[in-house]
Amino acid sequence: MTLTELRYIVALARERHFGRAADKCNVSQPTLSVAVKKLEEELGIALFERSSGDVRATPIGTQVVAQAERALAEAARVAEIAASGKDPLCGPLRLGVIYTIGPWLLPVLVPRVKLRAPQMPLYIAEGYTENLLERLKSSELDVLVLALPIEEPGLVVQPVYEEDFRTLVPVAHPWAGLKSLRPEQLLDEPLLMLGAGNCFRDQVLDLCARASRGESPQVLEGSSLETIRHMVSSGVGVTVMPASSVDGIPADDPLLRVKPFVDPTPTRRVGLVWRSSFPRHKAIDVIREALLDCRLPGTHATTR
Repeated sequence: MTLTELRYIVALARERHFGRAADKCNVSQPTLSVAVKKLEEELGIALFERSSGDVRATPIGTQVVAQAERALAEAARVAEIAASGKDPLCGPLRLGVIYTIGPWLLPVLVPRVKLRAPQMPLYIAEGYTENLLERLKSSELDVLVLALPIEEPGLVVQPVYEEDFRTLVPVAHPWAGLKSLRPEQLLDEPLLMLGAGNCFRDQVLDLCARASRGESPQVLEGSSLETIRHMVSSGVGVTVMPASSVDGIPADDPLLRVKPFVDPTPTRRVGLVWRSSFPRHKAIDVIREALLDCRLPGTHATTR
């Protein structure tokens, strides 16, 4: 068996579709299919159950895929050890960022990293927390910018900054004239949120749960923060947003008003996550320094 074949079965287990797995591996679908079949014949077991429109790992296949992920991570470690003997700020750094941070952070982060480490280009991937963590553990990515907490064996977590939450309301809404809002008021209006699987949705639901003593908000879903912003503009409901995504909206915006919460302001903690075996510590330091230098609206360096 080869490392390439191991990469193929890991991608197939993750995507559960030959075409998508082939795209992830930058090969044709027949190439991937033949390689997977060859590996199954070599091992003498079926790694995957194939049905119309769906592929899933067999019970023994799940174990083989898990071992393949560990083998790939160890193989990547060879390159990382070699890189540690060179300039840690020379060569690409593979950075993962969650969707609710990337669009506002990356335009200011990238030039600051470029200034500090001109020979370290960033390969950037946006995604959901769960998917980014899987790619980090399989050595597809080097470091992540995530909302915390994260508790995973073999990973290092470093808090960097706290970010305030804001309420975004239509300009004609009764709350538009208020100076600030209490979290429990969110239960009185249709609340626009991201879909299931997004960590920011979970944080807002947790905020509502702590304020409501058991009541649940009336939830409407949007596919992205920008989509939700447009829905609020049209008068569908209100929403909770990270400060960095809305504090730039002018006070005289014709459609929207941004409202802070009363003290203590709800916040999320943002930090860096990387493998404990990752040797380019100076590269991590550069990313942290650049993050702090971004000074996104509504954020402040963590003190805990």
